[in-house]
Amino acid sequence: MTTLAPPTRDEGVRQHSHRAGPPADGGIKARTRRLFTGPPDDPRWARPTLWAILVLAVGLYAWNVSSITGNTFYNAAVYSGTKSWKAFFFGALDSGSFITVDKPPFALWVMGISARVFGFGTWQLALPMVALGTGSVALLYRMVKRDFGAVAGTIAALALALTPITVAITRDTNPDPVLVFLMLLGAAGLMKAVRGGRLMPLVWSAVAIGFAFNTKMMQAYVVLPVFFLVYLWAANASLGRRIRNLAVATVALVVSSAWWMVVVDLWPASSRPYIGGSTDNTVWDLVIGYNGFGRIFGASSSTGSAGNGASFGGTASVYRMFNDIMGGQISWLIPFAAIALVGGLVLRGRAPRTDAKRAALMLWGGWFVLHYLTFALAEGTFHPYYVTAMAPGIAALAGIGGVMLYRAFREGSAAKWGWVLPLAVAVSAVWAVVLLQRVSGSGTLYTVAEIVAGAAGAVSVLGLLAGRFLKRQRLLGFAALAAVVALLAGPAAYSVSAATTASNNGTNPTAGPSTGGGMGGGGGGAPSGTGNRSGSAPTGTGGQSMGEPPAGANGSSSSGSSSTESGTEASGAESGTQSSGGQMGGGAGGGTQVSSEMITYLEKNQDGATWLLAVATDQTAASIILESGQPVISMGGWSGTDNAMTLAKLKSLVKSGQLHYIIVSSDGGQGTNSEIATWVEKNGTAVNSSAYSSSSGSDSTSSSTSSSSTGLYRLDASDVS
Repeated sequence: MTTLAPPTRDEGVRQHSHRAGPPADGGIKARTRRLFTGPPDDPRWARPTLWAILVLAVGLYAWNVSSITGNTFYNAAVYSGTKSWKAFFFGALDSGSFITVDKPPFALWVMGISARVFGFGTWQLALPMVALGTGSVALLYRMVKRDFGAVAGTIAALALALTPITVAITRDTNPDPVLVFLMLLGAAGLMKAVRGGRLMPLVWSAVAIGFAFNTKMMQAYVVLPVFFLVYLWAANASLGRRIRNLAVATVALVVSSAWWMVVVDLWPASSRPYIGGSTDNTVWDLVIGYNGFGRIFGASSSTGSAGNGASFGGTASVYRMFNDIMGGQISWLIPFAAIALVGGLVLRGRAPRTDAKRAALMLWGGWFVLHYLTFALAEGTFHPYYVTAMAPGIAALAGIGGVMLYRAFREGSAAKWGWVLPLAVAVSAVWAVVLLQRVSGSGTLYTVAEIVAGAAGAVSVLGLLAGRFLKRQRLLGFAALAAVVALLAGPAAYSVSAATTASNNGTNPTAGPSTGGGMGGGGGGAPSGTGNRSGSAPTGTGGQSMGEPPAGANGSSSSGSSSTESGTEASGAESGTQSSGGQMGGGAGGGTQVSSEMITYLEKNQDGATWLLAVATDQTAASIILESGQPVISMGGWSGTDNAMTLAKLKSLVKSGQLHYIIVSSDGGQGTNSEIATWVEKNGTAVNSSAYSSSSGSDSTSSSTSSSSTGLYRLDASDVS
């Protein structure tokens, strides 16, 4: 096998336009200048280009962000955390801390701190997401540049910034941008530990992954096998020292991952919120079940998920990333990345064990492959935006592989592998045209992108071949630039669409035109039982901006306002199941839409109760929380089947005056706590819609049973026997 010997200087990339040595003045002025111009040994264009990419990323992530609803489920939890430190710590949906969201709270803490410092509002919730998304681009650039030069780092950073699904999810309030940044921090610590063989960088890598675990639980661990393998194989230390360091880092990983879970599970259940999404009110069950094996196998037992295989990204298979739903979100550079990974490993085949470049290839290749297999084959709940975690691996391989294959092709010293670059560009350009053909007719933007991708791809391949035979270095450089344009034209079109589309679905955000297939398009009908204060049919996108202060935050609500925040498909949690309403035991609190007038009535008659109302599901409760600013009980969690509310607990809350109102729907359901609905109907006082509605037959009346009965019941201590 023919290979390339390790070059002496940064893979031959930094050959031209270098500045003179570092200035003698190492003061603040010099450091400030280097912040904008880069290190002295960088090409002159490198740092300005990086700044341009970061500005582009900020523009895509933050453009007109005030028009985006975001994920109202998490928005409500952030708002509740600004009103109660207890709710903040536990990640409770409501400020009364009745039930938590179905994820650990670190991402909520990040947004919550911003909201506490700057106030609760749209840009306050978006600020940390935009910052961390842009930080991920900068961090990836630094990591790739460290081993492969400024050209590779620039391509990787640009590819990540223009990944369509990354743009879509960074313009949202889901936890994934936080997860990706923490995983990249872990990767940076790992590579530092590999080069130096020291313990502490590896420990900090483990701590970063531990915080990522407290963001999205088991998804953070997808990269762990390759982290362990890379360090064990390539670290610059003896085998015994490597094993010892890994053991210490594993302890750090366990501690940083489990501390919150241990504290919560040891906390008396009677004085903390119910753990939403769990079957036994423990975080451990949430880890191994709903957010663990359930995501992979789609089961609904204690080792599964309520999702039961529900997917917004199409059927599980090795081809999932290329289907009509997922293709335009993530697959543009997958062919090039896969070819580049194989070619890069071959080119570094005879390098020493501790070779940092091969270690980096192993890291990013493993990152890409492990995420690909996990997401492609997952039979449980799956949303397209999950794959943003795969984007850094693809982007890094595109930059690294592109530079390595280009050098091999230019020098002709790697035999057959030198000819892989034109093949990789051709395959990827053709795939880009295929993806853009799928959305043909969706708009001029995609038509232009298709023409550019096809033309630039052809120019690149022909230019590479002609430049090689004619030995024209300038022609080769021009062809390489054309390849970058060809491969990024499609993602750029999708990313611009994601940044300029105000109706982006906050619950299941995607970029580009609606696929119209599966459950993965951008926007759909709301599940029954979602809160819609106007009582009108849900719009599917949400009318209120994602972080607007609740109308009733100061003690009153605007009865004339209309909010359809949860009118997105499967609003809120990631279970992927659509609530049928009334899933709390024959219909306690599901299926009934809550009007502005009803909320106003409830606020006037709250009579000192902690909770304004009790409803069946998270999505209904979240909508009312954001509309009223008052705590609302979700009795059954996301799907209505959590055992958060029992009849004994309900009686206790009513007896103590903490709860007076509950909605009971008569539309049936598959819940397991029908005794609650039966008891409420028997002992409570039904509230006639005429008590708060100017016209009991109007659209603003929330009636699920008749024109006079809304399913709303009043309960007082005297009703509890």
